[in-house]
Amino acid sequence: MSDALLVSTRKGLFTVERCGSCWEIAKVDFLADNVTLSLSDRRSGRRYAALDHGHFGVKVHRSTSDGWEEIATPAYPEKPEGCEENDMWGRPLPWSTVRIWSLVAGGADEPSVLWCGTLPGGLFRSTDNGESWQFVRSLWDHPSRKFWTGGGADLPGVHSICVDPRNARHVSIAVSTGGIWHTEDAGETWAQRGHGMRAEYMPPEQAGEPNAQDVHCLAQCRMAPHRMWVQHHNGIFVSSDEGRNFTELTDVKPSAFGFPVVVHPRDPDTAWFVPEIKDEKRIPVDGKLVVTRTRDGGGTFETLTKGLTQSHAYDIVYRHALAIDETGDRLAMGSTTGGLWVSEDQGESWSCVSHTLPPVYAVQFA
Repeated sequence: MSDALLVSTRKGLFTVERCGSCWEIAKVDFLADNVTLSLSDRRSGRRYAALDHGHFGVKVHRSTSDGWEEIATPAYPEKPEGCEENDMWGRPLPWSTVRIWSLVAGGADEPSVLWCGTLPGGLFRSTDNGESWQFVRSLWDHPSRKFWTGGGADLPGVHSICVDPRNARHVSIAVSTGGIWHTEDAGETWAQRGHGMRAEYMPPEQAGEPNAQDVHCLAQCRMAPHRMWVQHHNGIFVSSDEGRNFTELTDVKPSAFGFPVVVHPRDPDTAWFVPEIKDEKRIPVDGKLVVTRTRDGGGTFETLTKGLTQSHAYDIVYRHALAIDETGDRLAMGSTTGGLWVSEDQGESWSCVSHTLPPVYAVQFA
């Protein structure tokens, strides 16, 4: 069971540790810097942090025995002369790393491999623990990529990367907005998946268009990888064939809209979500911060409230700000209002670690 938690925030990377029955902030790295994402690599014990320095760009750091060192930043190739691409607002689409939006370890049998997803839609792979990055050109050059658009961010972004524990060459990614993609050869070739998802914001005849799917988060069960869960802009979808086909779950209360989803590592039928009011507001329904859980593959949902604010809650929980540990019993959740909660009993009850952190972008058990 993990007794440490990495919390990526607008003003630093916080390490939170379990002390007896309580969780306490143990230290802060990169104080006052904008840490958008972190990774704790269980294969090597290394930690990685992605920083956004605004005008000074994106940087990546890796832990050492006595601190941190800056390593390579995923870099796009030079834009070909005469190439014209625009974002969803008609502005020139940058060929540069605007944000690191996903950072995951490769398989257990490839101890030096990392994957990194970025805005504006580029995917990178490292085979040397981040010393260098290879741009996955096969995905970027795919004809469908030019139909991707921005979702919550103005630019398309690769935010979810799922490495199949049975075969690390099999990798699924999710794009907002660009649907779900899968490779079976470590990125040499790609095929689009996600049949059955729908985009209600599109004209009816285009609602099933794969590139139009605004997937907010994609999660895969570690011990039953055929089961995949999606928190979509439109709702919640579940797949039992590795993401080829999805079924929409209806009548989800208090809302089927949200950003994160995590799945139990051993029980593919158990998953957790954080519901919100959709587009116009993006706050908890009725001002009540809750977590929803299904234990039967989406047939029914429970609303979990114990320990969570039930009045005047305005917390948004981003797609990487809900985490589950390797046991499936312990969860953690951080919000844009600086709240951090931990549950030791699969979400039945939550304890507040802090209400005064900077806005939380991501949490991960270390």
